[in-house]
Amino acid sequence: MTMPHDRFVNLDGARLWTCAAGQGAPLILCNGGPGCCDYLEPVAQLVGDQAHTIRWEARGCGRSDPAAAYTLAGCLAELEAIRVAYGLERWIVAGHSAGADLALLYALHYPERTMGFVCVAGGRIHNDREWHKAYQQGRDAGLEPPLDYAFPPNLEVNRQLNAEWKRYIQRPTLLRELAELRRPALFLYGERDIRPHWPVAQVANLLPDARFVLIEGADHHLWLTHSNEMARHLRPFVADLS
Repeated sequence: MTMPHDRFVNLDGARLWTCAAGQGAPLILCNGGPGCCDYLEPVAQLVGDQAHTIRWEARGCGRSDPAAAYTLAGCLAELEAIRVAYGLERWIVAGHSAGADLALLYALHYPERTMGFVCVAGGRIHNDREWHKAYQQGRDAGLEPPLDYAFPPNLEVNRQLNAEWKRYIQRPTLLRELAELRRPALFLYGERDIRPHWPVAQVANLLPDARFVLIEGADHHLWLTHSNEMARHLRPFVADLS
């Protein structure tokens, strides 16, 4: 298994921080937030002996350069720049929380580049008022301790990309596109996540080749307490695509 190796990828004069490790099927990991630095090394380690994992930080986050504006199209361009820089034809696209939404978005726009995709604690397309109410109540009650980020989240990235996502999911053809997306997909969700899981379960059941797994006792950051359960589902999924 290869050791982690940092590398900057150039996109239109901006540097994107990446870190590659492991060997096997190529797998990119997308952070949540949006606007957070990398925190998914523990997830990469779950499959480090069977996947060539690439972690990255989007523009404006962590060690990557800022941008004039933060858009979903820009995020897709960043992923494509990383894929090309690493010389990959196809890869597995995985993400956590808002990064799971991005993984779903990438698979919709680049199915020919996607071997399969993994959504951990994310992948919803709803902007439901009751969903937000339940999430805010859990957050305000302190039911979800924050991660200890190496770099502070970029709140401007968060604001702009969240607004973009809310506009994107209103597209009239979205449900049909999902129903026609024939790519293997795995959705992992914590049963104690303060974000209700029903919107993600709906997406998983709409996709032709997806599986939704609710991990009992886990919260939003599943790997912190339920890494063995995560690995039990993630590793066979990656192995089947290798």
